[in-house]
Amino acid sequence: MKLLRYGLPGQEKPGVLDAQGRVRDLSGHIADVAGAALLPESLARLRGVNIESLPLVAGTPQKDLRLGACVGNVGKFICIGLNYSDHAAESGMQVPPEPVVFNKWTSAIVGPDDNVEIPRGSVKTDWEVELGVVIGKGGRYIAEADALSHVAGYCVVNDVSEREYQLDRSGTWDKGKGCDTFGPTGPWLVTADEVPDPQALKMWLEVDGKRYQNGSTSTMVYGVQFLIAYLSKFMSLQPGDVISTGTPPGVGMGQKPPLYLRAGQTIHLGIDGLGTQTQTTVQA
Repeated sequence: MKLLRYGLPGQEKPGVLDAQGRVRDLSGHIADVAGAALLPESLARLRGVNIESLPLVAGTPQKDLRLGACVGNVGKFICIGLNYSDHAAESGMQVPPEPVVFNKWTSAIVGPDDNVEIPRGSVKTDWEVELGVVIGKGGRYIAEADALSHVAGYCVVNDVSEREYQLDRSGTWDKGKGCDTFGPTGPWLVTADEVPDPQALKMWLEVDGKRYQNGSTSTMVYGVQFLIAYLSKFMSLQPGDVISTGTPPGVGMGQKPPLYLRAGQTIHLGIDGLGTQTQTTVQA
């Protein structure tokens, strides 16, 4: 299934994409694509629903029908840094002996095609296409062999980053990662049964029609199974938590010379089978 949330910001309703690429309303079955609705037993019930019998929502998704972030009421937005060796190299950093973990604040989350705001005073706003992993069954101390059974599904994330805030000022990475609009998520949550191998997904990102990132999840240093098990040693993972798993090379910081976003540009990105995003940059 491709689960989604549609409607005006703050008023999104749950939906599902049908075989013709149209949105069907799921409000009669779940209150939101969030929390307990992502548990394995809930997803199993949804799979038993005849999608073609659900109310049809007017409009074409991502054209005249706005989609919100594909997961609502996210509790934790956990990110992994330097998880592609070639991206670490372009950043001038070593591949870490353990995953680099940081947070994006949940207030950064927006729809896949909403505007991205360049923060006031920003000089180094950058892009990062990433595979998002959405937790279904929660847990602590999860065994790596069982980790994928805890995944509700996968989605596209643009880990927008302000590099000066992240790297040039004192403190942690978090303040350069969690600015408002820095977490476009979606367009849909593709349930795990439709993604047989999360380590075999091609991913790409373009700015103003020029492709800068062209990678694959196959080159992750730490794969999805390892990351879930690793993170669960330090925190409980809960239904609806989002893990953004790192980016391949081609970010603005890695260009020679470095190239950063400015207002009025178009970012277009996607992951095979998980959909695409398109954002316009605007000044905050």
